Amino acid sequence: MRPLFTLFSTLLCFCAASLLVTANPALAAKVCFSCHDKALFTDKIVHQPVAESKCSVCHNPHVAKYKGLLREHEGKLCYSCHKKSKKEFAKGIIHAPVAEGNCSACHSPHASSDKGLINKDLAKDCFACHKELPKEYKKTHKPFADGNCTACHNSHQADNLQLLSDTPDALCLGCHAAETLQTSHPDYPLALKDCLSCHNPHGSERKGLIRNFLHQPYVEGCASCHQGTAKVSMATCLKCHEKTGQELQANHSHITLQDGNSCLNCHSPHAGDDKALLKHRERQVCNSCHAETLIRYKQKTTPHPPVKKCSTCHDSHGSKNLAMLKGDGNAICVQCHETQGKFTHPVGPEVLESHTGQMVTCVSCHNPMGTNHKDHLLQEGKRALCVLCHRTY
Repeated sequence: MRPLFTLFSTLLCFCAASLLVTANPALAAKVCFSCHDKALFTDKIVHQPVAESKCSVCHNPHVAKYKGLLREHEGKLCYSCHKKSKKEFAKGIIHAPVAEGNCSACHSPHASSDKGLINKDLAKDCFACHKELPKEYKKTHKPFADGNCTACHNSHQADNLQLLSDTPDALCLGCHAAETLQTSHPDYPLALKDCLSCHNPHGSERKGLIRNFLHQPYVEGCASCHQGTAKVSMATCLKCHEKTGQELQANHSHITLQDGNSCLNCHSPHAGDDKALLKHRERQVCNSCHAETLIRYKQKTTPHPPVKKCSTCHDSHGSKNLAMLKGDGNAICVQCHETQGKFTHPVGPEVLESHTGQMVTCVSCHNPMGTNHKDHLLQEGKRALCVLCHRTY
């Protein structure tokens, strides 16, 4: 009986202490700051719960399942007060830390010298995720050099994949006077547009932030592609790029006649940051059309781990294989999954799916982009998947 009484007394004291700390902010602050340096929670801008010494609004003083003894997942906790922001930040293209509820990636939860409780070195926070970006260039755009990412990009959400706060041309003309730019482009036949087809908005090795890799016709002069004010057609591109033309004739082709020239959906006709003259990094180019699909797969229970380039598995222009794969499902998957295809379920040209007559490959059972089932299986793996081929009557 005595051990039970002792346990009850301990729990009673524990609950009483919790209630006392929660109900008395002054006491809470005194208790918390007996261990935590108060100077670290003081700055020009102080988060309201901290200013009111209400540590327990966010933290459980004794135990919690979230890091930092948080009462809830960080994002859910922040939105419990910032309800209006939750609605605003759910529109359009959402910045990854926002989508993941990782508010402290950019904001200090306690105090900051900047409005919005922004971390002191926001550019450093940007580079923590965007590791592929060089931190400096031979010729660096001033906003980038100053770490002023928000001069062009929204922090939470926007209507485009680069989270730009306006169209690229509008952003450029917000600082660079159109008259001055027109003078510096004397051979440009129309009003200036498509600035990013020649210029890198962050930096370059070239004067004027011209992108590092130049299209040969661009070097030789505009007349090699342009005839007056007429738009350059795909036929003009394919005169030089004959192999690409052949690839586009495949059963599954990437040809889409947006704006009359499919090439310009992905490539810059003037200059680029790589030899392929892609408009942006490859994944961004793919996202510009396939954003909804990629977001949908990312939300699956078992999504495919991130890959740097979609072209690891897919042909960029065309393929005889479904989904424009570079090979059949086996050939693609074993690039990474080396042991697969050598054991477990039979695969290959001699093994056919009973319901389609097609060769059994990895993608007969798995969706490599992601599913809501274990191991990327198309269906629940104990029975539902198997009976697609192995029917029981």
